[in-house]
Amino acid sequence: MANGSHSLRVMFMTLVGAALLLIVLALIAVWTGAMPANADAAPGRLETWAAKRSLHATLNRDALGLKSPLSTNDSILTQGVRLYGTYCAVCHGTSDGKASAVARGLYQHAPQFAKDDVTDDPVGVTYWKITHGIRFTGMPAFDSTLTTNERWTIATFLARQDSLTPGALAAWKALPSSVEVKKSE
Repeated sequence: MANGSHSLRVMFMTLVGAALLLIVLALIAVWTGAMPANADAAPGRLETWAAKRSLHATLNRDALGLKSPLSTNDSILTQGVRLYGTYCAVCHGTSDGKASAVARGLYQHAPQFAKDDVTDDPVGVTYWKITHGIRFTGMPAFDSTLTTNERWTIATFLARQDSLTPGALAAWKALPSSVEVKKSE
């Protein structure tokens, strides 16, 4: 019996030692800058996996049951386009699908909604992302910037982006394109 308890103790101490070694190595990587902090570095596989897994788990827990209190009509959709143009277009682009100078410098690259729309996402998921932002990306939280109604209005526009009313479609097409800024040498 003494040999069995000694073996368990050795195995436990080995696991604790290995965990402590991993923690020390991770801290050294952070303190020495071996883990890049610059926004133009490609994220590692572990960082990408952890960020995506956490986002999907959070959305499944917090956002899937959210339902828009707004009706879908020309007025709401057109107002959504205008709010989007003010708060979102600099990162997510306009109807031409071209990324702005700001969007090209973001880490992670923001989806350009003229090309990569979110019409297949439940409106509650889009509302949650607008409200809370997304950690480890450039997506800010707008809960202190926009009212609840304004956030739902943008989410409603994005959910119906592929089937806009004529007035909302005209407003979407009228948003100014990204300004091309040439890099000076």
